[in-house]
Amino acid sequence: MFHITQRLLLRPAWPEDADALFGGIADQGVVRNLARAPWPYLPEHAREFVKREQDPRVPNFLMTLPGDDGSRIIGSIGFGETDTGIELGYWIARPYWGKGYATEAGRGLIEIARLLGYERLEAGHFLDNPASGKVLRKLGFRPTGKVAKRHSCARGQDVDCALYSLELAADDLVPPMAA
Repeated sequence: MFHITQRLLLRPAWPEDADALFGGIADQGVVRNLARAPWPYLPEHAREFVKREQDPRVPNFLMTLPGDDGSRIIGSIGFGETDTGIELGYWIARPYWGKGYATEAGRGLIEIARLLGYERLEAGHFLDNPASGKVLRKLGFRPTGKVAKRHSCARGQDVDCALYSLELAADDLVPPMAA
């Protein structure tokens, strides 16, 4: 599955993406905000990630720039299954922080969620990563008021995580991109 946004091409990972993926994610400032990625993040972790079989109901995408040769990985975004539903998760490589790519890719993923027939999405962010909460709120996610412990492989411990949800009713539109 592929998806094009205003500035991004969201596409599946391929084995030849391993080096570029490693170059974007092998940054402790990135990995510490993810639940499942280990630290140190090693080249073999990237190779395992790009070889994973995709479930079409919970796709994951690499973010690249259209027209680019695809070797520049801006980040990754996708869905995951939880005990309570479908969760949106993402990361952005440090050189691309603050440029609106997470919000733009998130809007694209919400469109995909609707196409897949999802009625609700979940998301969360570690409390010491408020920038991610800002992205989630821009996407229309609402805080549930709950904070849960979520294990961070990179930190090797449970970390407080603010929980969010987004109802995908047909008449709910994702807020438009700011000019």
